[in-house]
Amino acid sequence: MADKGQATAGPRAERTLGELIDLRDDGRFVGRTAELGFLEACLGNDPPASVVLVYGPAGIGKSSLLRQLARRARTRAWDVFFIEGRELPPTPDAMEAALEAAQSSPRPLVLIDTYERMTALDGYLRRELLPGLPGEGLVVIAGRGTPDTAWFESGWHEVARELELTALADTDALGLLEAHGVTDRRAPAIIEWAEGSPLALALAGDTAARDADWSPAEGAERPEIVRSLIRRVVESELQGERLSALGVAATARVTTVELLSAVLRESDAEEAYERLRRLSFVEPLGDGLTLHELVRKTLRADFRRRDPERERELRRRIVDYLYERGRIGDPVIAIELAHLIENPTIKWGFGWEGSIDYRMDVVRRGDAEFVKSLFTQRGHPDWWHYSARFWAEAPERIGVARDREDRFSGFTISMSPQTAPDFATSDPLLGPWLEHAQASSHLGDAVLWRDSIDLTGDPRGRVQAMLGMAGILRSGAPNPRFAYMPIDPGMRAAVSFAQVLGAVHLEELDVVLDSRRMECHRIDYGPGGLLAAQRARVYQELGLPNPQSEAPAAQLAVDGEAVREALRNFRVPHELARSPLAHGETVDERVAGVRQLLRDAAERAFGDSDNERLLQRVLVRGYLESESSHELAAEELNLSRAAYFRRLRAGAERVAEYLTYRRSDS
Repeated sequence: MADKGQATAGPRAERTLGELIDLRDDGRFVGRTAELGFLEACLGNDPPASVVLVYGPAGIGKSSLLRQLARRARTRAWDVFFIEGRELPPTPDAMEAALEAAQSSPRPLVLIDTYERMTALDGYLRRELLPGLPGEGLVVIAGRGTPDTAWFESGWHEVARELELTALADTDALGLLEAHGVTDRRAPAIIEWAEGSPLALALAGDTAARDADWSPAEGAERPEIVRSLIRRVVESELQGERLSALGVAATARVTTVELLSAVLRESDAEEAYERLRRLSFVEPLGDGLTLHELVRKTLRADFRRRDPERERELRRRIVDYLYERGRIGDPVIAIELAHLIENPTIKWGFGWEGSIDYRMDVVRRGDAEFVKSLFTQRGHPDWWHYSARFWAEAPERIGVARDREDRFSGFTISMSPQTAPDFATSDPLLGPWLEHAQASSHLGDAVLWRDSIDLTGDPRGRVQAMLGMAGILRSGAPNPRFAYMPIDPGMRAAVSFAQVLGAVHLEELDVVLDSRRMECHRIDYGPGGLLAAQRARVYQELGLPNPQSEAPAAQLAVDGEAVREALRNFRVPHELARSPLAHGETVDERVAGVRQLLRDAAERAFGDSDNERLLQRVLVRGYLESESSHELAAEELNLSRAAYFRRLRAGAERVAEYLTYRRSDS
């Protein structure tokens, strides 16, 4: 035994501790083939770039990529100079000293990591330091933010290139877990939880390797993993940050000034928004800000663990604010509400999380031919025969999902009875469904799907969820009461989705084409439509009673909702005719009565101040004279989109208050 021990000790003794660490790091590096290929080409005799700006969110593997490049460069006899932004003071003198040796090297590879700590030196680096490096050298700068445009101006565009790091592909993620000793059935669950983050994969892999009983499905919010992620990803930037604003940002999909103002009533919303905006792991999205997904999950898990009651209260306030926005006609609010629902079965068929890797697009040339070949290969020529007219004559009813490489990833065909093309009535599936929906149109709008096909095979259903959401948004019925869904009984996930949402199987509307049975399942979201059902679902997950059932017995709350609904439908006669505010024998009488009631209220409900008059103008322009989009109305009134919708909501509430209390007094 002694001889064997001496035999193994010899080679280890020849390596330094640093060499052992480097060897282990090299053994665990997986993926990034394309990125490394480009960087290695920059080490060649005809380099495509002399300055490469690598960027991507925290935990995406920028530092690992730089270390791997350094190892490969050393085997080619390059001199490597590594500068760590966390250790170097962001001063010109410090940077100059760090680069001094590189200026005398014949082939220097300068690697600058954590550059987000040093962006103040951007100009000095370009003007003074980098021009003095040998022409044979290579500089690779890695940071979280998108590179400044000045890197691609004034001649720098000839030598500089940017390189974005995105989520690891599932195959590479599996390889990374194997490198950390995880090869069992838990790997797919870990990959799903980590969402392509090498850091999250490594931390979860190490945990799983140490604890054979641990799995993300049984507790992804394990405290030591959360603490490690916070420390590695965001802790250095959170000094002095208030938990409340971060809690909102970690809960909502998009954080705006208006959301912070509504949810954190005791705080300065604009100041809190500005603090969030300056954080490197925060990105602009729409009219607001969003956290990098890994950071969001990390902070939310920590927030929920440390202060569960506060987290629940913030989520309730957020869903209430979003619901009120939806009731005044914000067309995409269903996406924000869906983000707050945690039930995984519902998220499979209705959500927007897949937007990290996919996007919804319009029909392009060649798409129809691709789908035709797809149906033909799968033995469904008759199904394509009836689908073809939509692709040729009604492409506006189709949404196409594409991935980051622009590959066709799925599609949906949806409509409401009002937006269905004339030929849809002859479709063997849609014809009977449209007739059925028309028969119950007095109860509310309906959205009908003809197709919703995910081609990715992703068990998480990220594209499937986007197709479901896009079907609503494209249908022309943004807050439908009913949803008619084609369900393949062989798809367990689709059947479960319908069951969880309380869908009823209308067997008389089932269709058989190409020996393929497609069942009709109809969801009734209730009188408040989809948005009210989403809000009620979040309340249920919070352990709270349905907010619709908490309304007072007095007619005030019912009338208030009826007023808001009538304003939204001011230009839709068949909706006004069935409003609780309507009176009369004929449709025309009922419509005219509701419109006159709302016009009178709009004239009398506001005061004489400038702010009151502005509220009145927004309400009249947005609802009573709404012959164009809300976006155009906001532009004509010289208001931002957020300010316009805020005032539109306030104006609608004012009219609702005026009419409900007027009725109460009478």
